[in-house]
Amino acid sequence: MILMNRKVMEIIMKKFMCLMLTFVMMVVFLTGCSSTNDEASNQGETTSLEDLSSLSDTVISTEYIHTVGLKSDGTVVSTSISDDCYWGDNGQTEVSDWTDIVAVSAGGYHTVGLKSDGTVVSTSFTNNDYGYDNGQTEVSDWTDIVAVSAGFFHTVGLKSDGTVVAAGESGDYSYGQTEVSDWTDIVAVSAGEYHTVGLKSDGTVVSTSVTDSDYDYGQTDVSDWTDIVAISAGMAHTVGLKSDGTVVSTSITNGDYDDYGQTEVSDWTDIVTISAGHFDTVGIKSDGTVVSTSNSDDFSDWTDIVAVSAGTWHTVGLKSDGTVVSTSSSYEYGQTEVGDWTDIATDN
Repeated sequence: MILMNRKVMEIIMKKFMCLMLTFVMMVVFLTGCSSTNDEASNQGETTSLEDLSSLSDTVISTEYIHTVGLKSDGTVVSTSISDDCYWGDNGQTEVSDWTDIVAVSAGGYHTVGLKSDGTVVSTSFTNNDYGYDNGQTEVSDWTDIVAVSAGFFHTVGLKSDGTVVAAGESGDYSYGQTEVSDWTDIVAVSAGEYHTVGLKSDGTVVSTSVTDSDYDYGQTDVSDWTDIVAISAGMAHTVGLKSDGTVVSTSITNGDYDDYGQTEVSDWTDIVTISAGHFDTVGIKSDGTVVSTSNSDDFSDWTDIVAVSAGTWHTVGLKSDGTVVSTSSSYEYGQTEVGDWTDIATDN
């Protein structure tokens, strides 16, 4: 799921302008284009792998039953999973020994981290009683990665040349979500539960197909989107942020799935960040406040927010001082216990 603060959005827009004018691929991000870098240096900004990783995942990420945060020193913190959790602890919180991390992404039952050298680390399955190990943690041989995104049963990585790699097709939960090998010219990726979406440098969006019609909710219908600068894949929907600060969403087309209103974003304006959860969509406005499609969560007192991540039953937000806030959850397994977190990176 994708979350960006205003600084990141400025960098993204500059990179998009450069890519669209010069028709170069993702390597431009690593080498830099002179006009954009000159402008960034005047503002005290630099182009780095950390900046690029924010195109996909950022410094806080939450999912089903856990939340992870990237600290400013490159280490990672995680909530704990309570003993009464039906699904149990599958090892997804075991990140305390990670170092030199520049981006994190929480999946349903695993966590992945992008290191500054372009390699990727993942938690391991310590409990596979429910058979959720689909091969999604097999990322140790990945190199030259600039962004990562963890779905429920798969992981995707964006390479510096604009191609995409994926893991998670060796178990019983393969729905076509890893079929990304022919993608090119990609600048951001987002892994949902049953699908993956990719943002191309021209502002259009591509998606995998869902091979099982029972799980095809219309979340892949993004082929006509244009002028997109950020994407986020949820379970049954996908949202895209346009360059004018408005938001588009796919529609729920499968009548077997209840529509929770997560696609009702057409009237949103002045948005700088989006995140698609399972049953809702959240966005950060340029003034640091938060909007949501959820009727049950109250964000009225959230201010000074620079990053946000929507999970299954809750949402977490990063404040500019490096602290983290969370909504409550109707299914509480420890994933909202972030109130004592500090020094979470705010400059990625």
